[in-house]
This record gives sequence, structure tokens and C-alpha cells, in this order.
Amino acid sequence: MTEEAIFFDCQGERLLGILHHARAPICEIGVVLVVGGPQYRVGSHRQFVLLARALASTGIAVFRFDFRGMGDSSGEPRDFEQISDDIRSALDTFTAKVSGLRGAVLWGLCDAATANAFYALGDERVVGQIALNPWVRTSEGEAQAFIKHYYLKRVLSRDFWRKVFRMRFDALTALGDFFSKLGDSRAESMQSAGDDLPLPERLRVSQIGFGKPTLLILSGQDLTAREYDDRVAEAPDWQDWLRSEEVTLHRLAEADHTFSRAAWRDQVADWSRDWVLGLSDRI
Repeated sequence: MTEEAIFFDCQGERLLGILHHARAPICEIGVVLVVGGPQYRVGSHRQFVLLARALASTGIAVFRFDFRGMGDSSGEPRDFEQISDDIRSALDTFTAKVSGLRGAVLWGLCDAATANAFYALGDERVVGQIALNPWVRTSEGEAQAFIKHYYLKRVLSRDFWRKVFRMRFDALTALGDFFSKLGDSRAESMQSAGDDLPLPERLRVSQIGFGKPTLLILSGQDLTAREYDDRVAEAPDWQDWLRSEEVTLHRLAEADHTFSRAAWRDQVADWSRDWVLGLSDRI
């Protein structure tokens, strides 16, 4: 099992990727690990390095890279809705360097999961997706999730009422924040009919339209995951997709957004490995 640094081109910019060659026997499905931003190829608490090495040690080749404007890649910084060309160039490089692949899985956390969903519809080489805590944030959605999953939980907690009775609770500040969030949650969208669909709607269309297997992993202690749950709950066809045979759903009840503890990180790696190896057997 070796690691190889590779420079490759994307729209005239020089990108850096790390190819993790797989230990034999080699799985015929590889993984392209797409990084969310602002972040680079190593990941928070070295998550992406450790994940790539874990998968490669079991026979799954992995390619992780810096998209334009991040890490050691040249170009102007860009957000997750502007990296489709970067993903395509990474896939081109990966499939050219690793012989015998029948397809690739796109792996992404947060806005990278959403970027992958947008991209995957247009590339037949993508045979599956692994999406962790997909990003669907709007100002209204964030406010609704904060009220539903933070304020309600806090009001029901004993610690909250201890602070109230001991006069250690700043009621005016808390009420002001609550009503600010409430106003945001009720705000009307300023988008005109001619604009693109809102982000949650675009992700809904992309995930349902993919039509191939998806592994979805959601953290229990993460507002982003709760926002995703809330948006899915509003759309019957999205709920149907989530319950379909195409989707494998895992929840890690105690985990935070980036799965920062070793036990959480290792569980994600195990789920990812088993799912990719199972996918390779099915296609």
C-alpha cells in the first residue's frame, strides 16, 4: 500500500491530489474523496488521511485532492457549487492512474456531499455516493432548526431551570435571540420565480434523480444533519427515496458534525468500507 502525490490540471490551474494505492486484492470500485470548504485534503483532525489509509488497506483505492484555490492547488477560492470541474478532473486523473476500475464512489461531508450530488447526475463513472451530514442550509432553515432542536431541548433541560432559579440566566438576551431566530424562520424567500431553485430543492432533485446506491451517514449532535432531516420530512418523495433500496442510512447518535472522536471516525470508516465492498459485489 503506497501513497502518491499527483499534480493535475483543471481549467488551466494546477491541482494537487494524493492517490492511495490499494492493497491486493484490489476492489474494482474506487473512492474519490471530495473535501468540503473551507478545508483541504487532510481534513479536520486528519480525518480524510486516516479514512483513505483505512480504505486502501482493505483493497479500495482512494484519491483525495485540493480543489482550486484551496490547500496546495492554484486558482481563486470557490465554494461547493463551483467545483464540478474540479471533481471531473480528479475523476479523470484517478481513473487514468488506477487500472481495472469499473466505477467510482464520491465521498463527501457537509457541503462536499451536496456538491457530489449535484455533480454525479452527469457522470456515468459515478456508481455510488457516500454522503455525511449533507448541507441544505438556508437562513430560514437554520433558524427553524435552531428553534426546534436547540431551544426546545434547552427549555426541557434541568440545567436550564437551575440557572433560571439561581438568577444565572440572561433572560433578555435569550429572548431577543429567540425572537430574532423566530423572525428568520418566518421570513419569506426573496428569490424570484426566475432564479434557481432553493438549495434544499436542488439537493432533493439531485439525490432522487441519481438512481444509484447512496450511503447516508447522519450525526446525532449536529444542526446540519437536523436541518437535512427537517427538509426531507417536508417532501414525501424525498422520504420515499430515503426508505428505498437505493439508500443505506446510518445514524451515529452521539457524533458531532465532523465525527471528531476516534470511535466515531472509525465507525464511519467501517461503514464506508463495508458499503463500497458490498457495492462492488453487486455491480
